[in-house]
Amino acid sequence: MYMLYVDESGDVGMVQGSSPYFVLSGFVVHELRWVSLINDIISFRRELRRRYGLKLREEIHAAHFLHRPGDLRRIRKDVRLRMLRDVLDYEASLADISIVNIVIDKQGKSPNYDVFEGAWMLLVQRFHNTISHRNFPGPQNPQDLGLLVADRTDEAKLRKLMRRLRRFNPVPSMIGTAPRQILLDTLVEDPVHRDSLHSYFIQLSDVNAYFLFQKLRPCGYVKNKGARNWFDRLDPVLCKVASRSDPQSVVRL
Repeated sequence: MYMLYVDESGDVGMVQGSSPYFVLSGFVVHELRWVSLINDIISFRRELRRRYGLKLREEIHAAHFLHRPGDLRRIRKDVRLRMLRDVLDYEASLADISIVNIVIDKQGKSPNYDVFEGAWMLLVQRFHNTISHRNFPGPQNPQDLGLLVADRTDEAKLRKLMRRLRRFNPVPSMIGTAPRQILLDTLVEDPVHRDSLHSYFIQLSDVNAYFLFQKLRPCGYVKNKGARNWFDRLDPVLCKVASRSDPQSVVRL
């Protein structure tokens, strides 16, 4: 089984003042690598504690790290940014993981466009397709399935979407023929929702989603510090089969 841990950046609003983009980033690990990876992440977190003073129980939340640090004010802001860079470099060094990314560009879309549904539909479709074609790296079972683990979001809406896609999922043909029904029969259970404070995996996804958003629309601090393109540091572990039209296989809509 593959586990997909997801976090977001931006908001799903379509009114004035909403973010121009909505980003989802998913961290994929196979069940046969889960135990060894969580132990490795804990070792990495201990290294962050040794080098920077970040406690193991303290959450890595990129936006809060830089703009609303709370107790983390005890660590200089530039050092907190360096920690986020270390997180990206750590992920890029891992074997047998994959990162799937979705970007919704709200410009030009109808005010009634459902950003939430559009983004999550793309993500779970790519997750299903990559499992079906056995394109994720690392170990495989004779027949693998997938489980989605999300940070706190609109739980009821996401559950309804997942249940619908198991029964009705018409995908437009690339050659102009009638849409094909590709049911999400590799995904088990309803999405599991976790508070990111208690999931190191979702915290990794948070950093990834944040820096993908910053690549698109950087804040002043990130831009001034030359960190706008730090998402590119993840290139070795990006899911390169998610999109044919993007050099980093970011799925864009």
